[in-house]
Amino acid sequence: MRARHGARGGIVPRCTLDGPRRDLDHVGMPRVDLDTVILGGGAAGLWLLDVLVRAGHRVLLLEAAALGRGQTIASQGIVHGGLKYALNGAGRASAKALRDMPGRWRRCLAGEALPDLSATQRRSEYCCLWTTGGLRSRLGLAGARLGLAIQPVPMSLEERPVALRGCAGTVLRLDEQVIEPASFLSALADVHRRDLLRIDADGGLEFDCEGPGEVRRVRLLHPDTGDPVDLHPRQVVLTAGAGNAALLALAGLDPGTMQRRPLRMVMARGELPPLHGHCIDGGRVRLTITATADCADRTVWQIGGGVAEAGADLDDAETIALTREELAAVLPGIDFDAASFATQAIDRAEAARAGGGRPGDAEVLRQGTTITAWPTKLALVPRLVDRLLEVLEPPGDDPPRDDEPLVGWPRPVVDLPPWERDLAWI
Repeated sequence: MRARHGARGGIVPRCTLDGPRRDLDHVGMPRVDLDTVILGGGAAGLWLLDVLVRAGHRVLLLEAAALGRGQTIASQGIVHGGLKYALNGAGRASAKALRDMPGRWRRCLAGEALPDLSATQRRSEYCCLWTTGGLRSRLGLAGARLGLAIQPVPMSLEERPVALRGCAGTVLRLDEQVIEPASFLSALADVHRRDLLRIDADGGLEFDCEGPGEVRRVRLLHPDTGDPVDLHPRQVVLTAGAGNAALLALAGLDPGTMQRRPLRMVMARGELPPLHGHCIDGGRVRLTITATADCADRTVWQIGGGVAEAGADLDDAETIALTREELAAVLPGIDFDAASFATQAIDRAEAARAGGGRPGDAEVLRQGTTITAWPTKLALVPRLVDRLLEVLEPPGDDPPRDDEPLVGWPRPVVDLPPWERDLAWI
């Protein structure tokens, strides 16, 4: 089977039924032999790259846009420990999978474990949990606390962030760090610049396969000159989020092994107090808010939770109106009249589940020499990489990677956060 991404876009597969093709090698074609090729430069791809380089793999990561574009750069940056997913029975699997993640991330962020993420900026060392004051909220929060590795503790009125001092309900501190996603991406990318390639996925990427998922060669065309180079990997790992669907088809595999779960995040910008945390209402998260600063030093709130999921079925104006109503209800005393609002559509990618159900954990699927990975949540990236290491072939006893064909190849940069783009602020 040969699958080609044509010069004018789209996937054009060519299949043979008489066994593997034998005409794939071209005399004189620049060639790079590799243990592993990673496609997709978000959190999962970069974390995996770091681990494989340290393990001695000859590895390259290919990125078609900017590092983190899609899910990672739009993440709110919370290293979850599972409490928000343990509020109802449906989320208990996610809560169990996330239980040990904050401690693991904290060691990496402190430079005490690998990968070394000590250069990553932290927005906050903790998150707040607050309720809407009803009995149902208090009971849901009490049940969710059972079995957590990190237990929330009550905050006195003086300890609370300014934004929560007018709340009548319970306010708890949860020691889950909040990171700056762009800084996290840079912390990994900066030490692996030579292992990153920017590619043209529309007209400059081609797989040669000996069967479904059996990728033998990855041909690249230089994005600027069009010059070809052939990568010959032992295995290919897909960590491109929603882009995995097209890559699966390119490898002759069924894209139906993944599903998309859209949401519409809301951002508020203005003179807002810093706040990081979740508002709990019974068995659901009404709002999740994290704060950062934009290039003009204005405070930006990223607002997720229930309003972001509801926004998937609404337009921008309806989503913003719903968000303003929710903010007024759960944060009394905060004036949002001078704030501007914008939305960002996000296409979350997950392993497919019957009926479109939400996966409770990171997922890995190996088909031939192609391994597809979905972390599901930023906090689960280390767990995903552990699972990938269980199915990946170890590095071969081969000479070092020949970088001569890659001289002058462009390297991808970290993407701009959504609030720094040209959005319509209302």
